[in-house]
Amino acid sequence: MNSNSYWRDNLRLIVICLIVWFTCSYGFGVLLVDELNRIQFAGFKLGFWFAQQGSIYVFLVLIFFYAHRMAMIDKKHDVDED
Repeated sequence: MNSNSYWRDNLRLIVICLIVWFTCSYGFGVLLVDELNRIQFAGFKLGFWFAQQGSIYVFLVLIFFYAHRMAMIDKKHDVDED
């Protein structure tokens, strides 16, 4: 196993997840809220929805995405538990 390659893949995945999380929670919920509020989603303004619920849903999806991708990275680098 090449530990540098393993950690590079791991850190790349973490950075991608953090960018998505930041974009959805801070970007959509705070910075772009006025622009997004012009769009309706499920009867609510989209900016309000992202600030109140959307960022939480994105965070939950990111948890499962991270776990799935880490399992793939572990298998690729032969450090999985199977």
